[in-house]
Amino acid sequence: MRAKKSYGQHFLRHPDIARRIADAMEADGLEGRVLEVGPGKGILTQFVAERWPDFRAVDADADMIAFLSRERPAWREHLILADFLRLDLEELYGGQPFGIIGNFPYNISSQILFRMLEHRRLVPELVGMFQREVARRVVSGPGTKDYGILSVLVQTWYEGRYLFTVSRESFDPPPQVQSGVIRLVRRPEVHLGCREADFIRLVKAAFNQRRKMLRNTLRDLAPDPAMLEEPLFTRRPEDLAPEEFVALACRFFPSVG
Repeated sequence: MRAKKSYGQHFLRHPDIARRIADAMEADGLEGRVLEVGPGKGILTQFVAERWPDFRAVDADADMIAFLSRERPAWREHLILADFLRLDLEELYGGQPFGIIGNFPYNISSQILFRMLEHRRLVPELVGMFQREVARRVVSGPGTKDYGILSVLVQTWYEGRYLFTVSRESFDPPPQVQSGVIRLVRRPEVHLGCREADFIRLVKAAFNQRRKMLRNTLRDLAPDPAMLEEPLFTRRPEDLAPEEFVALACRFFPSVG
């Protein structure tokens, strides 16, 4: 089986790395419910299957699903031919929570995270491999060059940790960049105090020109232009922690949500 560029495939070659990824997931209280995204040739799947008997593995590539069904007949009932971004996650385990794991396809890695956020009620934990720059962006804190929209949104609802780096040579074919593995654990219930859509809109507007002060980037959203004269709005978006963005959204959009 050859990797397909159209699916962003790069097959992990080393079982020890796959084992480390599987070992990083705790899946406490999930009763074996774990979804692997992009199983490819199954190098990670073998460890997922050992640990979590009720696992599922979803891949949009029909050839990959056929390959795994042929090579690992015991997995057939666990394999799903579908695009993860369109998969009905509510129906996957009948509304029960599940973990997400994977050596994620590079071309949809950020979209996987946004999908997780949309369905965070169902996903208490994620462990996965991303391009290293994406992995660092997810877990970076305020004041760092990697901190941005993805950092704020993910860290509002999840606590993240960068686990380890994986070299280009660990894959076939080698990607152009190095990879990084992260673990995300959902925080206790977060109440924004405003509509989620408004919170996301404010964060995106703030980072639209990340080097400018908030009084400039948020001018069009401010309910009262006078508030922009406060010292807070002389700061740049990259200097605000996620909880500060939440507080700011409450002031801009004071509704219950």
